[in-house]
Amino acid sequence: MAAPFRSRDGLSTRPAAYGGSSDEIQLRIDPMHTDFEDEVSGLRSQVRKLRDVAQEIETEAKFQNNFLNDLQMTLIKAQAGVKNNMRRLNKSIIKEGSNHVMQVILFALVLFFVVYFWSKFTRR
Repeated sequence: MAAPFRSRDGLSTRPAAYGGSSDEIQLRIDPMHTDFEDEVSGLRSQVRKLRDVAQEIETEAKFQNNFLNDLQMTLIKAQAGVKNNMRRLNKSIIKEGSNHVMQVILFALVLFFVVYFWSKFTRR
C-alpha cells in the first residue's frame, strides 16, 4: 500500500486518525526498512533548519517593524511641518489681503487679449 507522501523507505505520512487539525501529520516508521538513528539525525537536522528559518523570520520582522515605526514618525513630522506651513500661508494671505488674486486675474486677462490680438493680426 503506497502512502500519499513518501520520503524514504519506511517513512511515510498519513492523515490524523482522530480528525485533528488539517496541518497535523502523523509519521509511520516501518522498522524493516530504516535505521532509527539516521531518521532521528535527519529529523534533528530538519528541525535545526526550521529553527534557523524561524530566527531569520523573527529578525526580519523586527527590522521591518522598526522601519515602519521610523517611517510613521517621519510622516508625523512631515504632517506637522505641512500644517505649520499652511498656517503661515493662511496668515500671509489674510495679512496681504486678496490683492494677489486680483493680480493673477488681471494678468490672465491681459495675456488672453494679447494672444487674441496677435492671432487676429497674424491671420492677414
